[in-house]
Amino acid sequence: MAGKDSTYDERLTAPAGWWAVTAMAGVMGGLIFLRVSPAAALAAALVTAVLCGALVVAYGRVGVRVQDGYLEAGPARLPLTALGAATALDAEAARRLRTTEADARAFMLLRGYVSTAVRVDVLDPEDPTPYLYLSTRRPDKLVKVLSAR
Repeated sequence: MAGKDSTYDERLTAPAGWWAVTAMAGVMGGLIFLRVSPAAALAAALVTAVLCGALVVAYGRVGVRVQDGYLEAGPARLPLTALGAATALDAEAARRLRTTEADARAFMLLRGYVSTAVRVDVLDPEDPTPYLYLSTRRPDKLVKVLSAR
């Protein structure tokens, strides 16, 4: 049975500031319809806030998980046996790897509001992806779990 140190689960939820933007979008939606009627303004505010909230939830739903011998990162699911070294990236190293040092063939699970990341080399010779770039708020813990396989 896998130990507690061999699993990892993180959701890359959107920051709280995005919810403030969602609330403001609702207010703006209401203001647009205020000339029609107060009821229309209220309905527009609610609909706008709900739609914006759904977008924030959907974008932040993506996650990184290591469990049962697999790494799941967004839509990708790879066996741990196909992965090589994992490297924790601080904010500056992560910025370089997603900009000037990026490889167009790499798989990027990128969330701009998460400043740190992990680079995981892909060992499978059949896979053209050289590495995975995974945004994570806990890069050291993810590297520890990936290294414990």
